[in-house]
Amino acid sequence: MKTVSEGQAQLKLLGWDGLVAKGITASKPTIYRQIKQDKFPKPVYLGKSPTWLEHEIDGHIRKRMSERDVEAA
Repeated sequence: MKTVSEGQAQLKLLGWDGLVAKGITASKPTIYRQIKQDKFPKPVYLGKSPTWLEHEIDGHIRKRMSERDVEAA
């Protein structure tokens, strides 16, 4: 995980390993397909490797949880 300062705020960036640590185990092709379909947050490139803003991934997980809860009701 990388940390980048933006003014007073600290932005945490996640690479592939960070996604796995958050429980996201989809394959890279699946994640890229979901990005194209606007179903997964877009990455930020700092160099060649994609990174994701942790708060966007956390929001994505919360959204999926709420969708699950609506389907279950």
